[in-house]
Amino acid sequence: MLYKKLSELTDEERSKIIGRGGELADVGDTVASILKDVKQNGDAALREYTKKFDGADIEAIEVSKEEIDEAAKSVDPALVAHLEFAAGNIRKFHEAQMPEKMWFIEISPGIELGQKVTALESVGAYVPGGRASYPSTALMTIVPAKVAGVKNVVMCTPPGKDGTVNPLTLAAAKVAGADHVYRIGGVQAVAGMAYGTESVLKVDKIVGPGNVFVTAAKMQVRDMAEIDFPAGPSEVLIIADDSCNARMAASDMIAQAEHDPNSVSVIVTTSEKLAEEVRDEVVMQAGKTLRTEIVATSLENAAVLVADSMDECIAFSNEFAPEHLEIMVEDPDAVLEGIEHAGSIFVGNYSPVPVGDYASGTNHVLPTAGYARIYSGLNIGHFLKSSSIQKISKQGLETLKDSVISIAEKEGLKAHADSVRARFE
Repeated sequence: MLYKKLSELTDEERSKIIGRGGELADVGDTVASILKDVKQNGDAALREYTKKFDGADIEAIEVSKEEIDEAAKSVDPALVAHLEFAAGNIRKFHEAQMPEKMWFIEISPGIELGQKVTALESVGAYVPGGRASYPSTALMTIVPAKVAGVKNVVMCTPPGKDGTVNPLTLAAAKVAGADHVYRIGGVQAVAGMAYGTESVLKVDKIVGPGNVFVTAAKMQVRDMAEIDFPAGPSEVLIIADDSCNARMAASDMIAQAEHDPNSVSVIVTTSEKLAEEVRDEVVMQAGKTLRTEIVATSLENAAVLVADSMDECIAFSNEFAPEHLEIMVEDPDAVLEGIEHAGSIFVGNYSPVPVGDYASGTNHVLPTAGYARIYSGLNIGHFLKSSSIQKISKQGLETLKDSVISIAEKEGLKAHADSVRARFE
């Protein structure tokens, strides 16, 4: 874990912190090979890679409704109730994001313009597995799609070595309303959803987080299926001053670190005293976690940085463009005003990232590795598309006629001009 004054970072140190996620290019060739194999060989390739990477022999690629129902029944009813509570909050938040399905505005007499919003027909939700089960990701990807009105929402998630899917993940898929569930993960799952196979429904868009291989695969299939954005290993940046509680801040850094060995946890603060306390707390708490090895590796990417001013903290945050941004300062609104690039923002000492991960209702599928500079986190808009509408009367066309004809002829497109003239001859 790096501990340093922000202004004293070397170019190499700064580049490592800001440039996390550059490993996508390193796995490109491997990913391309798997995608090509699945495209050509369908289910056979899916079974082969599931055996190779997950150690599971699978016959049926789709999880049956009966298996999903049985899995849901096996989960503690109290836990299912918590999933339903979280799903309810996620549903409310995303319902609030829904735009008008159709609207019109009169530009001038006889010219009425509008927009019609419709849902995508099919969406694939990738839910990671491997090191842990992520029922929360099933909720975050499936619930908004259903709120938007997507007809076919499919979920892919890796099986265990026995070929079964974690019961809690299946319970979450049922609560969220998935139409199909497939026991495949990794690059092969992305390929199956993008190209379609004998068993896997081809989708129009793929959403959800994953490791570097999944993220690279999503980036490579965009000619066949749109994606949400690159969503790789998790990260948090904390902006803090001396009003921040060191134990709280350190626990939030550890919470991100336990996700993945490649996760990134950074705090930038105006208080040298707090920085020292957080550093010591992180070291102490790291030794007490259940996932000690993962946390220890992840903390190699962590940094505790001391800034000369709050403006310097804000500038660094905007350069970093974090997936998760926590603002733990005396005057959070002033800091919030200056933030330009962040996936999801958590304001105050009692808004830790895990509440957004699970139950507050905002979406936890977010752009990582600095992509928050250009992408929004998963929201209702990712599942919708819009068509513009024009209702124009002869009177309205009369007011447009001269401009259209003049510009069309200047572009050398006489037939365009004649198309308008024909309506007045």
